Amino acid sequence: MNIDYIEAFMYVVHFNSIHKAAEALFLSQPTVTARIKALERELDTELFKRQGRSITLTEKGKMFVPYAEQILRTFHQGKKQLKKRADQEEVVIGANLITSQYFIPFALPLWKKAHPDLRFKFISASNEVLIDKLLQKQIDVAFMKEVSHHALQHKPLLDNSIRLVVKPGHPFQFQSKLSAQQLAREPLVFFECGAFDWNRVHKIFEVENVEPRIEFQVDHLEVAKSLIQSGCGIGFLPYLCIKSELEAGQLVEVNVDHLMMLKQYIHGTYYGPESPFIWNTILSSVEKFKKNAITSVSQTN
Repeated sequence: MNIDYIEAFMYVVHFNSIHKAAEALFLSQPTVTARIKALERELDTELFKRQGRSITLTEKGKMFVPYAEQILRTFHQGKKQLKKRADQEEVVIGANLITSQYFIPFALPLWKKAHPDLRFKFISASNEVLIDKLLQKQIDVAFMKEVSHHALQHKPLLDNSIRLVVKPGHPFQFQSKLSAQQLAREPLVFFECGAFDWNRVHKIFEVENVEPRIEFQVDHLEVAKSLIQSGCGIGFLPYLCIKSELEAGQLVEVNVDHLMMLKQYIHGTYYGPESPFIWNTILSSVEKFKKNAITSVSQTN
């Protein structure tokens, strides 16, 4: 049984479309169709019902899906074993700037401990570069902003919501339901980075027709944090980069959810319908990262 036929079958099942499956496999539609028909001949059964442009699994097609998944999984596991060099296998992880700096150093030792025979290669890049490397199969997993692409699967893993933070003791710490006008009167430390969506923050001021008082414009997170900690201004920063300071009481979060929800997440993203073999280890490290934050907060309190 040709493994390419099985792969084509599973891609069509996943996308429910020969057209999208062909795009994801970088093949022509006739090639994918031919592979499906060849598999049907080999199994001596019809796997899909075709009505115009729509395509649905037959009952026997549904029965075959778990076996096809098992065949592919076993094949890829065997392939990985054969590709090992010097009893090691390389896993390539990509991440955007914020995740590279504030999550990856925590996670990498955990991944290595869980897979001591693996060689880990890490790449820090913009979201655009990470997408390209995923599509070219140069990266196994990327940590990045949410992306919409039919060939990529993703799952929100890390809360990286934008938070308004101030120096401990700042008057905003003791006030609730702050207005955009009040925020606009304070000196603002403006952090500018490709992984940070300033437009969402600016809408807080825009809807009230006020201009933020930007006193400092920086492109480095640690500089932004230092300025805010020293009382030079208030600032909107991604949660991952200020998690430690919030837990230690070095910065204080001011709730502005009544003005605008600034939720955003770091997504674990990979190519194709099947998750990488290291995926469960990654999920476990994310849970430990979250629990570590909870433990730190309870110890501080």
